[in-house]
Parts: sequence; C-alpha cells; structure tokens
Amino acid sequence: MSNSTDLNDNKKEVRKINGFFGLISFSTILPLNIHTTIEEMALFTWIWPIIGALIGIIVGAFGFLIVDLFHLPILIAAAMIYSFSIWFTGFHHLDGLIDFGDGMMVHGSPEKKISVMRDKRIGTGGIAYLLMVGLISFAAIGSSPLVLIFYVLLISEMAAKMGIVTCATFSKAFPDGTGRPFIESMNKKMLLLSLIISLALGFLIFNIIGIVGIAMGLLSGAIIAFVSKKSFIWTTGDVLGTSNEVAKMLSLVIMVTLLLI
Repeated sequence: MSNSTDLNDNKKEVRKINGFFGLISFSTILPLNIHTTIEEMALFTWIWPIIGALIGIIVGAFGFLIVDLFHLPILIAAAMIYSFSIWFTGFHHLDGLIDFGDGMMVHGSPEKKISVMRDKRIGTGGIAYLLMVGLISFAAIGSSPLVLIFYVLLISEMAAKMGIVTCATFSKAFPDGTGRPFIESMNKKMLLLSLIISLALGFLIFNIIGIVGIAMGLLSGAIIAFVSKKSFIWTTGDVLGTSNEVAKMLSLVIMVTLLLI
C-alpha cells in the first residue's frame, strides 16, 4: 500500500516538474518536448517572471552581441532585437495583442467582442495595435544606452511576464479558453510572492532602474485587466498575451527615459 502511495506521489512530482518545463516550452520556441497539460503549467503562473528572466538573458545576450560586438547601426540593431524577442517567444503574445486590438474595435456586447477577438481573421484594430506597440518598443530599444542594453532587455522580459501575472490576478476568466487555468491559479498572495522575488532580482540585476521596470510591468498588467473588465467583462488568453506585450513596451519606455534623463 505504501509503495503504491509513494509511486503516486512520485508521479505527481514528475507532473509538477513537467508543468514547469512545459511553461518554459510554452513561453519560447525551445524544443523541450515536454508532455504536460495547461492545468499543470498553470500551477507555475506565479513564477512566470523568473522564466521571463531566462528569456531576457537570451534576448539581452543577442542584443549585446549585435550592438557591442558587431557594432551594427542602432536602428538596424533595434529592429533585429525586437524581431528576435517576438520570434524567440513564438509570437504567442503578439497574436494575442492583434486579436485584442480587433476586439477593442467592435461595438456591441462583451460576447460579440470576444467572438471577434477569437476570430482567425485580422482586422484594422489588430494591425493598428500591432503597429503602435511594435513601433514604440522598437523606438525604445533604439534609444537605449548601448552599454546598458543587455540589462534593459533582461528586465523588460521579466516585466512582460509580471504583466501577465498581474493581469491574471485581477481578472475574471472566460469560461472557455486557454487563459482560464492561468487566471484561476493566481491570487493576491501569489502575486505578492511573485512581485517580491521579481523586485529582488530586478534590483540585483539593474538596481533602482530594475525595480522601476518590474513595477511598470505590474502597473501595465493591472491596466490591461481593468480595460478587459470594462470592454469584455472576462479575460481570455489573448488579453493575457496583450498584457505581456504592453508591459514589455512600457517597461522599455520608462527604463530608457530614466536612463536618458
């Protein structure tokens, strides 16, 4: 009986570990080949900013490579860095931003807006939101002090995931959608734990600027959650994806602005 219990406990632990690595695979294009479920991945929603730090190290290293070692012209480098960032994360969150833009353009009931948001077609709203967020992010990267670009990019990726975690905490999950397990797994205590760890890491990585960048991710996620409640009532996976892109954009803007003052 005890052997059977131990075996079941071991299986549960393996599933939990698979959920963590599954979330890394879900967040990137890394071919980890992890067999898990959305529900198992959602158990680690609170730790998403730490996964963001891992993503940030890779994106930051790419930025350092082409700016400080290859000395590419800054505008070309900024375009390549932003492109690498959205490519490395599998375009998941960018797709959510486009769908969110389409939903925001629709007049009518929340159900109608969500229906449009989940439609596979891309409308003017989606293209407009993509251009706005993409252009501002590109400009912020291009304006970053070259010697600090690694740290700016690293913190921005952490802030992006803090945006998701915060948005999930203050949202009401749409009953039928991939975002539901992530939203239902979060609460204010888990958010506080995630924030404390992220702020500590942000300070160790980039001092006060790191703290401000992470805090902007928190604020961005709260803003997107508020907008989602007003427009859609519920929050979907597309809204969570939007919080990632908006948080990264605003984090880049605030950090670069403070560095240039």
